[in-house]
Amino acid sequence: MEKKNIDWSSLGFGYHKTDYRFVANYTNGAWDEGALITDDMITMSECAGVLQYAQTVFEGLKAYTTEDGRIVTFRPDLNGERLESSAARLEIPVFPKERFVDAVTRLVKANEAYVPPYGSGATLYIRPFMFGINPVIGVKPADDYQFRIFCTPVGPYFKGGAKPITIRISDVDRAAPHGTGDIKAGLNYAMSIHNIMDAHRKGFDENLYLDPQTRTKIEETGGANIIFISKDQKTLVTPKSNSILPSITRRSLLYVAEHYLGMKAEEREIYLDEVKDFAEAGLCGTAAVISPVGKIVDHGKEICFPSGMDEMGPVTKKLYDTLTGIQMGRIEAPQGWIHPIC
Repeated sequence: MEKKNIDWSSLGFGYHKTDYRFVANYTNGAWDEGALITDDMITMSECAGVLQYAQTVFEGLKAYTTEDGRIVTFRPDLNGERLESSAARLEIPVFPKERFVDAVTRLVKANEAYVPPYGSGATLYIRPFMFGINPVIGVKPADDYQFRIFCTPVGPYFKGGAKPITIRISDVDRAAPHGTGDIKAGLNYAMSIHNIMDAHRKGFDENLYLDPQTRTKIEETGGANIIFISKDQKTLVTPKSNSILPSITRRSLLYVAEHYLGMKAEEREIYLDEVKDFAEAGLCGTAAVISPVGKIVDHGKEICFPSGMDEMGPVTKKLYDTLTGIQMGRIEAPQGWIHPIC
């Protein structure tokens, strides 16, 4: 299929309407078959459950053109599983992961002309989401729901390369103890918007949240998990907690560290007072893969990593290059990680 006439190299990380989106509706206790449609507008009651009580969950993944010209997605089954978990926690009817993967496949194939070519630095970002759509005035789950997926071509998250960022220890809690911090719900991101804007106004790139119960342990930032590299550069360490989102990128990096780079990989509680002992740090997620962290500021006290503020640390760079190499087909992937589209 001929590609759209888009200057792929100038794309930012923003929304660009494509031709098709997938839509399925839940009414009378069941999901319909769903369909690809061209209309990007949503019409709903002013009293829709999503508008009144934020009953919505979402996902994010990408499609890539590999070195040999195939179009693939990366571990979409895990996105489907996570969406199942998120939906169940907000009393939204589960959309089965098998149907999720099929819908993603159909959508990307229909929008093949928008998948950026290999080597352009751009990818096709895919956003599945579901929400309560019928009128709800009392505090209760909606009866009817809509599941949608749209996609948009996006440029690299960091134009000109990823430069180390500065993050601050937040005075605000991202999630309540035993709350919803471990699911991908819109409400978790809404509560962080004021805090991230406050961080930006004060010269920081992100907030680093501590555990909500004791406020002594590292959790994650407003939009990404965090990883650390030990001083001897032989171990990747990432926080373990019941109130952080189980990032697919983080899980993949743990595997890459152990099985591709020969490192130890640890998922454990990380105390704030031990952060100074790490050599490198990075935020990990679908959008940027890894955003290097050069400095953490704890109420005026600076924790500066030896990797510095000029470029990504050497181990973080190896992790980034290996995972993106797997996604782009330059490096052989573990079984089941790459889902072919066409």
